[in-house]
Amino acid sequence: MEAKSNPDPLLRSSNQSPWKTYARNSFFILVALLVFLFSLDLMIASLQQLGNVATDAILLATSNPFTGLFIGLLITAIIQSSSATTTMVVALVASGSISLQAAVPIIMGANIGTTITSTIVSLGFITKKKEFRRAVAAGTYHDFFNILTTIILFPLEYYFGFLSGLAKSIATTFFNEPSTNVAIDFSFLGGAFKWLIELFQTSINNGLILGLMSIIFLFGSILFFRKIITQLLGFGSPEKFQRFFFRNTLKSFLWGLLTTAAIRSSTVTTSLVVPLVAKKVVKLKSAVPFILGANIGTTITAFVAATFNSNAAISIAIAHFLFNFIGMMIFLPIPYVKDLPLKLAQGLGQLTLKYRLIGFSYLLFTFFFIPFLLIYLSKGIVNMQEATYQRVNAQGERSAYKVLIKKFEGSQMSGWTAYDSDVDMSSTTNVVSVFRKKNLLIINNDVFELNKIGFCRDGEDEEGKYQLCIREIKPLLQLSKQLTADSIFVFEKRLYQPQKLDSAYTLFYVSAKENLLVKKEQLNKKGNLLWSEQLIQLERK
Repeated sequence: MEAKSNPDPLLRSSNQSPWKTYARNSFFILVALLVFLFSLDLMIASLQQLGNVATDAILLATSNPFTGLFIGLLITAIIQSSSATTTMVVALVASGSISLQAAVPIIMGANIGTTITSTIVSLGFITKKKEFRRAVAAGTYHDFFNILTTIILFPLEYYFGFLSGLAKSIATTFFNEPSTNVAIDFSFLGGAFKWLIELFQTSINNGLILGLMSIIFLFGSILFFRKIITQLLGFGSPEKFQRFFFRNTLKSFLWGLLTTAAIRSSTVTTSLVVPLVAKKVVKLKSAVPFILGANIGTTITAFVAATFNSNAAISIAIAHFLFNFIGMMIFLPIPYVKDLPLKLAQGLGQLTLKYRLIGFSYLLFTFFFIPFLLIYLSKGIVNMQEATYQRVNAQGERSAYKVLIKKFEGSQMSGWTAYDSDVDMSSTTNVVSVFRKKNLLIINNDVFELNKIGFCRDGEDEEGKYQLCIREIKPLLQLSKQLTADSIFVFEKRLYQPQKLDSAYTLFYVSAKENLLVKKEQLNKKGNLLWSEQLIQLERK
């Protein structure tokens, strides 16, 4: 008679003491985490090494929020891992390749795309009619929950910057994230991998190859980590899963959250629910809290990716959490509303009972055909412009930098990406957001209220408390031989306690027509110019 052995050599412990097994498994988990963090550093380094061409391509691909939404959906549907997609988005935001506003739609799409796995699992029951109906209902509940949440939150983000603004406020208030763009080191663990990154960059002087390597390391570390944790916790079979988790609503929700946070994959945990519902081991209503908990638990990956980074990466992790949390608060406790995704899922299950092809059609149309179609139809919704600004200091020394301006048709949201035209972009990249609603114009963290002459308001930023007043309104302003701006509001900003003794005030020249800051000057107490920045060229891309 043969002795039973653990089939996985990583977890074999028959000849080892418990503490040795624990130490061995802990070592594997630590290695997976370090590879995960290293892959993020490598991805950021590769993006910076690729320079202007790669960043411009990413900007153009994500400049349209609709395109960003469906790019997130398609990528996640193809690789079947929202953890990998959201982690890559964190790296893109950290490297300055895309803004927080451009990243949020990708995160929304990733949440929809991750549900494809449970839908595919449900199709495995196609040979058994009644089980197939229940499996489709269980497999698509997660789909409908995320689709409905996106339908609610995407317009709020598109028109008002709801999620990105809320995430940035929370990050600034509770996590001490810088409120403005500052020059900081975008590496994780305080640059612990810097020497290894430099070795890779020296050995492989190709940003594209380094980027592909970072994606392979990233995806591999997530799969490896998931394999170890899943087997350690013993969730290899639906029977063990069912006995452990579905006693009541609260426990079901908490276990969904905790196990998904540990495994770092809602794909695994929600897919295991499908056969349980199909075989009537668990009712779909009992599985719903677990699925919603798993949806919250999957956000831990973005937090792990952002925890060791002191920049905008923490904001996108918070935005990911807020998307899932707000969706849960809408569809879990509110009567009638909470039944909507459930009824849609059950209705689709009933339909597949009559027409088996419906399940496959739903899969192809939702995750592939519709995203491709909408990306194609919405490609003209964004206009791209390149603005060239000139800097002049008190000594008359001049330098220039360029800004890519994204303007969305039907929306007053814009995104600016600034970089010096005469130096390597990787050292100067920063992302500036623009929002206009009626007479309120927000350029990054500067708020301009387009009112009458003499209007003043108080504010506070990293420099201290200040007063911002409208000094005059110019019908025209000649910026260069080729460029004239109209409807110019001239704002004067005075600090109550200036940090620099020679700095008295700053003038902002804002075009109300173009929603552009066309000129900025800082003067001393005598009215002498300390420095100025002025728009000198604007052309469509």
